[in-house]
Amino acid sequence: MTPRPTAPPPLTWLYAPGDRPEVVAKALSSGADVVIVDLEDAVAPDRKAYARAATAELLSAPPPVPVHVRVNALDTPEAEQDLRTLSPLPGLTALRLPKVTSPAEVAKVAERTAPAEGGAIPLYALLESALGVERAYDIAGAHPALRGIALGEADLRADLALAAGQDRALDWSRSRVVVAARAAGLPSPAQSIYPDTKDLDGLASSCAHGRGLGFFGRAALHPRQLPVIERAYTPTHEEVESAEQTLEAAATDPGAQALPDGRFIDAAVVAAAHRTLTLANRPAKR
Repeated sequence: MTPRPTAPPPLTWLYAPGDRPEVVAKALSSGADVVIVDLEDAVAPDRKAYARAATAELLSAPPPVPVHVRVNALDTPEAEQDLRTLSPLPGLTALRLPKVTSPAEVAKVAERTAPAEGGAIPLYALLESALGVERAYDIAGAHPALRGIALGEADLRADLALAAGQDRALDWSRSRVVVAARAAGLPSPAQSIYPDTKDLDGLASSCAHGRGLGFFGRAALHPRQLPVIERAYTPTHEEVESAEQTLEAAATDPGAQALPDGRFIDAAVVAAAHRTLTLANRPAKR
């Protein structure tokens, strides 16, 4: 029998600008699985030092939920200061690396941030260019400290010169990143942010599409987006019922190859059923 899966990975990832501690505080109480404090795009150049200092104060002790920090672009002096200041802090859960284009960038950060006693800080690589997407699998396997990859779709759109409103034009890149992550043994990536924070119907439709492509969960810009993401990625009643039937049949007859209605059963189907029920039983946050 296929073993039961471990606890599911995070489902919601909420960005908050590092130079606005009051917004970060609200994010920490929003119910998001992970809060991402952004020191990069959300912070103006003349606010970088303040954002770093405010984030260091936050991370001087473990916060109530996991906190990741998106540092500045790795080829900038700001990034070096981010890594030097934040890496030793006890409240830091992981670092998110923007605009990654090569495995060497990930390995360099992993070595730079590894504590003396061993064990690098968990890293997440954001692929935001055509070159990053082309090298997705190599980046995904760059270092054991890398725990995930994800698309940065706004920058990728600009790099590919995509016209506004052409959302499905990114589907090839999305699928490539999903496959690269799983091929490298990483979790299914979370979707990139949906930029219109008031268009909740559009967000729901986009999440459904992303789930169909193999993503799991999504990054958000505003707390109002979190319940929509949770509903989109939580198994439906029909999916739960199907999973329960699968597991009941597998337990009753371990050698069964099909359900009474003809649906095929094998180890992968059983594992998927366990995963569905694990997701369905996630503790409610709202």
